[in-house]
Amino acid sequence: MCISQRAKVISVYKQLYHMGKEYPKGKEWFHSRLKAAFLKNKVEHSFNLTFFTFQDEKDPKKIEELVARAEFVVKEIEALYYLRKYRAMKNRYYEERK
Repeated sequence: MCISQRAKVISVYKQLYHMGKEYPKGKEWFHSRLKAAFLKNKVEHSFNLTFFTFQDEKDPKKIEELVARAEFVVKEIEALYYLRKYRAMKNRYYEERK
C-alpha cells in the first residue's frame, strides 16, 4: 500500500471514529463495529492494533473501493445527524397538528 493510500485510510478511520462519539446506539457500540469492519479487510490480524489499515490488502483498486465505501458511510452518518438535529428543532419550535 502506498503512503498516500495509507494516509487516506487512517484519515477516514479517524473521521469515522470521531463521528461515532454521537451515534444513537452509543459510542462503544459504534467503535467496536468500526474496529471490526477495518480489521475484517485485513488478511492476517496482528497484535499491533494502533493503526487499523488495509496493510494486508495489496490491490490499489480494492483499497480505493474500500475507502470510497467508508467515505459513503461518513456521508450517511452526517445525514443521520442532520436529520436528528432537524427533528429536534422541529419538535422544539413547531406545535403538532392534529
